[in-house]
This record gives sequence, C-alpha cells and structure tokens, in this order.
Amino acid sequence: MRNSVFPIFSVFGFAVALFSVAFLVPLAYALLNREPTVHAFAAGFVFTFLLGTLTHLLTRRFRRELQPRDGFLLVSMVWSGLPAFATIPMLMYFPNLSVTDAYFEMVSGLTTTGATVLSGLDVMPNSINIWRHLLSWMGGMGILVLAVAILPLLGVGGSQVFKAETPGPMKDSKLTPRITETAKSLYMVYFVISLACLLSYKLAGMTWLDAFLHAGTTVSLSGFSSHDASYAYFDSQAIEMVAVTFMLISGVNFSVHFLAWRGKSFRPYINCPEAKWFFALMFFAVALVTVYLLAHQTYTSVGEAFRYSIFNVVSVATTTGYANTDYSLWPWFAPLYLVFLSMFATAAGSTGGGIKMLRAVILFKHAVGELSRVLHPRAINPVRIRGSAVSPSVIFGVLAFMLMYGMSVITITMVLVFTGLDPISGLTTAIAMINNLGPALGDFGPASNFAGLGDFQTWVCSFAMLLGRLEMFTILVLFTPAFWRK
Repeated sequence: MRNSVFPIFSVFGFAVALFSVAFLVPLAYALLNREPTVHAFAAGFVFTFLLGTLTHLLTRRFRRELQPRDGFLLVSMVWSGLPAFATIPMLMYFPNLSVTDAYFEMVSGLTTTGATVLSGLDVMPNSINIWRHLLSWMGGMGILVLAVAILPLLGVGGSQVFKAETPGPMKDSKLTPRITETAKSLYMVYFVISLACLLSYKLAGMTWLDAFLHAGTTVSLSGFSSHDASYAYFDSQAIEMVAVTFMLISGVNFSVHFLAWRGKSFRPYINCPEAKWFFALMFFAVALVTVYLLAHQTYTSVGEAFRYSIFNVVSVATTTGYANTDYSLWPWFAPLYLVFLSMFATAAGSTGGGIKMLRAVILFKHAVGELSRVLHPRAINPVRIRGSAVSPSVIFGVLAFMLMYGMSVITITMVLVFTGLDPISGLTTAIAMINNLGPALGDFGPASNFAGLGDFQTWVCSFAMLLGRLEMFTILVLFTPAFWRK
C-alpha cells in the first residue's frame, strides 16, 4: 500500500507546497494597498505551505518512478485538490460564501472555465480579483507542467504526468529530447505571449491592473473579468481587437508557437494540420454571424455587426467566454452556433477546451475514408496528418473520446434538467462546463452568472469542469475496476 500510494502523495505534497507560493502575489498587493484581505491570504499561504511540505516530507522516502496509473491519479488529485486550498481566502473574506460556491469559483479559475458565482466584481478588493485571475493564468498551461520541470530533482520521472496533463490526442511527440526541457519551453512561450498581451492591453487604454488581470485570462482562454459587464465595461474597439488577437494566438497549439520562434519561421503554422482549419473556421464563422445579424436587423451597420460578431465569435469559439454584449439576445441561431463552435474550434496543445480541432480533423478524414470504402471496399485510404498515416490506435482513441464526450454531455444535461433547469439552460450549461467555456445560454447567459445553481447542481458543474479540463479519460479511468487492480 505504501509503495503504491505514498510516492504519489509525496509529489502531491510538493505540488501543494509549490502552489502555496501563488498566495504571495495577492498577499503582497493586499499589504501594499492595505486591503482587508491580508489575513485571509496569509492564512491560505501558511496552511497550504505547511500541509504540502509536511505531506511531502513524511512520504518522500517512498519515492519511485511514476507509472502510467500514477500519472492519472496524481493529475486528478492535484486538479481537484488545489482548488480546495484556493478557497481558504475566499471563505475567510466572504462570510456568506458557501464552501460549494467557493470551490466552484476556484475550480472555474484553475480549469480556465471562467464561470463565476460572484457579483460586484467592480467593488471587491483588487487582491480577490488578482487571485481569481492568477489561478486562471496558472491553469492555462497547467500547474503540473511547471512541476514536471522540477520533478527530476525529486527523483521521480515527469513523463507520465506530462502525458496525463497535456490536452490532445497525440501526446507522444516531444519538442525537445527531455520532458523537462519541453515543459520549460512551453512555459517560456506562454510567459512571453502573456507579457506581450499585457503590454498591448496597456497601450490600448487599460490600466496596468486591468491589463495584468485580463492578460492572464486572455492567454489562458479563461474569460474571468474584474468587471461584472466584462468587456462591455471598457467599450473600446482597440481593447477588443487586442483581446481577439491574443485569443486567436492562444487558440493555436503552443508547441507550434515554440517551433516557429525557434526556427524564426512561419512555416510551422503553414504545416500545422490544425492552424489552417482553425483560422478558416474563424473567418467563416465571423462572416456568417455578421451577415446573419445584419439580415435580422440586430445591427444596422456593417461596422457595428462586425465588431460584435468578431469579438463574441472568437471569444466563445476559443472557449474564453468574454462578452462585449449580451449575445444571448441575438436571434437564436447565432448564440447556438457560437456554443457549437466552442466544442471543437481550438487546437490540441492550446489553452482552450472542448474536443479540439485535431480530433475533429481526424474524425472528418476518417469519415470521408469510410464513405470512400463503401464504394471501393478494397481501397486502402489511411487518415494522414502532416503526410504521415495516423495509427489505428489513435483513431480508435479519438472515437472512444467522442463517445465519452457525448455521453458526458448527455448525462450532465439530464442531471441538470432533472434537478430543475430548463432544457436550454441545462444543455448549454453542460456544454459550457465540459468545454471550459464559462457562460451558457438561458438562465446563465453572458449577462448573468451561476449563483442561481443549487448546491447539488454546482457540484455537478464543478465535476464537469474538471472532467473537461482533464479530457475525460484522466478522471473516468479512476472509476474503472481495472485501474485499482494490481
């Protein structure tokens, strides 16, 4: 028992202790600005650091190389456990905030979903908003990817953790020979893009604080805002175009950004099997929604229709969830189409959620091949990505993922409707949570929040966010008897 579980707790304790450092950012801000949250963040830091360190020290002598099942269990423990520690300052500062709602808020941040149960964001202490947005930024690439870069120092391998953590169907390719260097490379690219986004927001007219907050939730495709009205608060086309630019950048596989930077060439984008589909889809969707809104006289000028179309299409399709208008009031096709796009638009290896474009491309090519095989039964027409044939195991994995994705959406929808939500609210909430999108439609559109959920519904949605962020199998495999057999 010790040899099987304690090594995992050792790494988990280290991850928790590492996570405690994040409390120091809002704590420092609260101290400098004399905000009433100082004690809440100080208590969160001390408790999290001590418990994480104690857990690691008591179990580190059992350390060993992580096996595949260890990676799945560790990732699930970290992603479900860290939000629990993150609730400490929230519960201490907001006396009326329930544990259920606090956990939902922190899971939403760390999974980059961006759904919130809080209102009055404009008047709450800035340190609270810094905490929410910082969690989103850390969750964007995954707190464990950072830990993977340090795991060799602990005498454990990081490869299995990285595979369980990294989104996408084809996880065996590495950017650099060592998994540690891969993690460092991805974080370097992530940090540089975040910094560029922050400076661009500032130049476009945001304050330094707003630029810092929204850069973190733009590059992570989270959608948290420090204002109840989201981007309608700024009412600035320049700020909106900065957001659109960096949402599009973050919707592309970050490994492609790294390869383009290392080779000082745009060729990796041209060769990427997802990038051309992603940008083509965005162009088509923006044009379609713009024309549709003009045809239904939702807006009277092309410029106005284009402004609201491009911002909200890109925001929802990339599973960010920002809004500069209440698009749920548009004629029904448009908001439903936006939610549909959130299912598959972003690339594998991006910070977005959903099925991922690569899976959609593989499925599309596989379906075309099957149609061809109906006419020519003896034809051999393998699915090819970047000129190489995709192995049957990857195709079967994608098909299995799609089955689990569909079953999860249906199951969570039925549970939410059974517990009192109307069908539109239930279905779009299930999709929004699993896709890590944030706003849904119906009672939980972009102009409202999720405070109206009951406690059981809130826990269901928290589970759905984790399920989507870890791409189904990482969590669902824990519920199989085979996982727990020796």
